[in-house]
Amino acid sequence: MDSVVLPLKDFAKNSVRLVKRCTKPDRREFSKICGRTALGFVVMGFIGFFVKLIFIPINQIIVGGSAATS
Repeated sequence: MDSVVLPLKDFAKNSVRLVKRCTKPDRREFSKICGRTALGFVVMGFIGFFVKLIFIPINQIIVGGSAATS
């Protein structure tokens, strides 16, 4: 029984310690996080767009005309 209870007690203790130590971000830190997240979305969107832009003609050449119409 101790092999089940002891890890759960340790997990609960560590979780409480983590929650007590964490703080909410202030307005400036939150806006930095939002800006960097938005920048990440934009960068990943452009990467996906350019990969699609490059691979559609390659797919057209390899497969034929009907593969990129989805």
